[in-house]
Amino acid sequence: MAALVGVVAIVLSLAQANGVAAVFNAQAFRSDVTLLTHNDLYGNTSTRQAATIVLSARQSQEKSQVGCEALQETLWTLANGTDLDFLRYLDYEKVTDDVGLYWIGNGGAPGCKAITTLGKVQTTACDTRLPALCSHSASLSSPASTDVGPRWQASVNTGKATVLGYRDKLSFRFLGLKYAPRPARFGYSKYQAPSDNISALAYGPGCVQSGCREPSCSEDCLFLNVWTPYLPTKVPSTTKKAVMLWIHGGGFTSGYGSDTTFDGGNMASRGDVVVVTINYRLSTLGHLALDNTTLRGNYWLSDQIAALDWVRAHIEDFGGDKQQVTIFGQSAGAASVRALLASPLAKGKFSRAILQSVPGGVGYAKTFSEYLSISEATALTKSILDETSCAQPDKSLQLACLRALDPVSLVGGRTVARYPVVDGTYLTSKELLLNGSGPTLDVAVMTGVMRDDGDPFSAFSKSSNASQALIEQGYNAAEIIGSNKFPVPNGLNTTLDIFNLTSRVATDAMFRCLTQSTAYSSVSNGVFPAVYSYEIDRGYQISEWSPNPPTCEAPITPGHPYGDPNAPYFHCHSGELYSVFGTIIRQGRQPRDQNDIPFSQYLLDSWTAFGRTKNPNPARDFLRARGFANTSAIVEGTTPWGTVDAGNPKLRALNVKPKDEGFRELEQCAVLGFPLDYYAD
Repeated sequence: MAALVGVVAIVLSLAQANGVAAVFNAQAFRSDVTLLTHNDLYGNTSTRQAATIVLSARQSQEKSQVGCEALQETLWTLANGTDLDFLRYLDYEKVTDDVGLYWIGNGGAPGCKAITTLGKVQTTACDTRLPALCSHSASLSSPASTDVGPRWQASVNTGKATVLGYRDKLSFRFLGLKYAPRPARFGYSKYQAPSDNISALAYGPGCVQSGCREPSCSEDCLFLNVWTPYLPTKVPSTTKKAVMLWIHGGGFTSGYGSDTTFDGGNMASRGDVVVVTINYRLSTLGHLALDNTTLRGNYWLSDQIAALDWVRAHIEDFGGDKQQVTIFGQSAGAASVRALLASPLAKGKFSRAILQSVPGGVGYAKTFSEYLSISEATALTKSILDETSCAQPDKSLQLACLRALDPVSLVGGRTVARYPVVDGTYLTSKELLLNGSGPTLDVAVMTGVMRDDGDPFSAFSKSSNASQALIEQGYNAAEIIGSNKFPVPNGLNTTLDIFNLTSRVATDAMFRCLTQSTAYSSVSNGVFPAVYSYEIDRGYQISEWSPNPPTCEAPITPGHPYGDPNAPYFHCHSGELYSVFGTIIRQGRQPRDQNDIPFSQYLLDSWTAFGRTKNPNPARDFLRARGFANTSAIVEGTTPWGTVDAGNPKLRALNVKPKDEGFRELEQCAVLGFPLDYYAD
């Protein structure tokens, strides 16, 4: 590794001559670099704080020290009582049984020291060629505190560009990377290769949405963010990580890839994956369609496909594997995943898909899964034309008027476009075809809901009559009440009893029924090679959105000042997001009981296991190697999560003690007109 020392020496001497610290460059460094820590998701309150930077290059102790100095670190010196179990992961998936040995600092003791992956320190001849463990001094970042100073910066060469990011304790972070140039308003985006020097130290602006304008939001908003625990020196690397690309929700009218709820650091670190989040155009700017013009909608979908093209072109330079891409999203993000599964232009760009709480069925939810025709979308566009004074007889004048408007007026009016449409190019059928008439897809799928997903889409009724409350919310009260499948709870609070009924109906009619039909129908007709189904029975509602308060919040009790998750409350839409991304602590929330963080560990471990292997059951040897005792205990205490069997469909009920159950509310779904075989025929 003489080349490594030569490059490092040149970089250091140039930096010293200019009086500044050198910026680490992955490709020039000539060694793969991994950030490794236990990461139990407890943040700074964790009792397991040890972290190290792993240099894969095998070289002498002296050269390893020079390599660490290039990262502005030193060879790792162990503190007394350091928990070293996480080092076992360095031997995971080795083809031989030998125990790894790595250079560390000698702590002032004579001789050169190395440590085994079992934590045994030994004196070793200094010219032995070994990989090395460097100190890792970067702190945890948070929404309120991020240090992007030169000491922590790292650059990656990709294509004709050099991208400057930084590291914190958990991952290398590259934020605000443009994946496509600003498209013309109501034009389709296309991936464009980056060039020159790019700063990726801060998020780019979000896409224009109601209440957000320049500079926080812009029409020039097609940015993505990358979190990776690993940077290779050469591409293709033999140690590529699975990629998980997140698509945010927000009803197709709001949301950001930079939302810190979805910070990818914990998922990348604990799950050993590369995480990507994206912006895409929203509301009328992302969806407007008008017949007999070039406005055919689905601009948002072209954005998402362009982001996938960027990932396929560049993610390997950031340690990812372009052949192992999972797309996952929640709510409108899950509807996006569904549309990408349906789109012929997205085929082959990903191999796994997770759909969390896809809206579909009745009312507000219908058009997320059943796509409008151009003529149907045009009927809605006419209202927008009227409201914006662009309703002129000549279509070309209408387009010119719409393109000249302040973008905020297009997304903040009484009527906005937010519908996927059958444009004949990006979407060619009115829904994802699961009845056997469409193509089979080599994509493993995981899909599910929150137990009370419909709570935010119901409302407290002023009526004490259940039928009247259902009618107010657009349901066929006679069929629902007359079926005797939806009894009204008989509690002490009539208003809450009726809300329980309408929330149950909303959950079934807008989320659960068609999610279960999606799983059943796709398996019945062999659309996907594997389908896993779940329902989450524990929620921690995000602080930014908690409708119908306090129904989605665990009730506060003297023994549980932050809420008692074991007491009755609604497990609502978006209630899984903190847990899936492992961001409860990072977002400034407190564990409500001793199970909140272990449950988050289990969900994150299951989601990333699916990303790595197409199977949500974390491998037991992986968990042992990582020292993930809590998830190990859960996995060992239950049967494996199986794929959906059309003959006996089951879901995994996800809670502190997961279990398998048959699909839920099947009789109720039939009453609502959404039987299990709804999509099958």
